Amino acid sequence: MNVLDFTVKRPGGEPAPLAQYAGKVLLIVNVASKCGFTPQYEGLEALYRKYRARGFEILAFPCNQFGHQEPGDAEEIASFCALTYDVTFPLFAKIDVNGNEADPLYTYLKKSKPGVLGTKRIKWNFTKFLVNREGAVIARFAPTVKPKDLENAIHSLLSQSANRWNRSSPH
Repeated sequence: MNVLDFTVKRPGGEPAPLAQYAGKVLLIVNVASKCGFTPQYEGLEALYRKYRARGFEILAFPCNQFGHQEPGDAEEIASFCALTYDVTFPLFAKIDVNGNEADPLYTYLKKSKPGVLGTKRIKWNFTKFLVNREGAVIARFAPTVKPKDLENAIHSLLSQSANRWNRSSPH
């Protein structure tokens, strides 16, 4: 099992199989519009624009579990992200990342890459998971890690896996 085996929901509730991202390096992030880390949207968008053509995608999951920092509905969240930070990467349906109602994708991510001292719980919004082209979770980054500080890891993963993926791709 890997990340590509999951299906998540788009903001309107439609299913979105993550298999559509096979062959892409992914950064999966739980986000919020009213968080101290919200300005990271700017850095995330910069990474997305720089590396998207090389097979990089950011998958953002709004979450209201931390200080009620994402109270809006799907339309309000999308509008805020577009107008405030010119976000063009995909936003998915609002989810829980901890507890009994945690989205299965996040249950898997936390199990695959526990946090400090083996903790599985997501501590706050803007926790980031880096996933390779085959769907394996490679790294977990705390909310305090700025998007620009992920650039070397993303660049390295894109470079390492590009040749292997291109050889095995049916294109």
